[in-house]
Amino acid sequence: MNDENETMTQDNTDDQEVVEIVHPDAKWYVVHTLTGQELKVQKYIENTVVDKGLQDFIFKVLVPMEDVIEMYHGKRRTVQRKFFPGYIVVQMLFDKNTESFISGVPGVTGFIRSAGKAVPLSPDEIESIMNKIEKEKVSQKVEIPFVEGEPVRVVDGPFKDFTGIVSEINHERGKIRVMVSIFGRLTPVDVDFMQLKPDKK
Repeated sequence: MNDENETMTQDNTDDQEVVEIVHPDAKWYVVHTLTGQELKVQKYIENTVVDKGLQDFIFKVLVPMEDVIEMYHGKRRTVQRKFFPGYIVVQMLFDKNTESFISGVPGVTGFIRSAGKAVPLSPDEIESIMNKIEKEKVSQKVEIPFVEGEPVRVVDGPFKDFTGIVSEINHERGKIRVMVSIFGRLTPVDVDFMQLKPDKK
């Protein structure tokens, strides 16, 4: 097999970085999976591609995800959520062999197609996904279980036991602005979302 069909690694003795050289005709394809099976499909492909002799045709498998901070039993926890549940993206050379292999992976239901043909992502589309992945590596999304206009009760902090209405949500900081009545006047106060509970009357 000629060199241009090979995935190569080059060791830099100075900084020990590994440079991946992928076939110039390789493209990214979207593959539909059973919901909840995305990571299993990714692992199966990565573990099996060498055994099938397809390492020079299938290069990368991605399950784009983000870190989300959410509440669980009154505590914060960080969980990973998929950008596109039920889908993975595969960088590959598309032919009958690679199509057959990917389509036969347990949990895969098929390629995303147009007019009956698997259509690769455009350079702009894959760049957008990669940029989003890189952005999420340096920031965490806070999952706030409240909506604007919702009645809430403050359960901790200097405004404990005050009730009010959510007027604004800052997802980046995990803060919520609540309009509460102080001395008979509606006043905006900023509290952490963990200090609030729905006010069910």
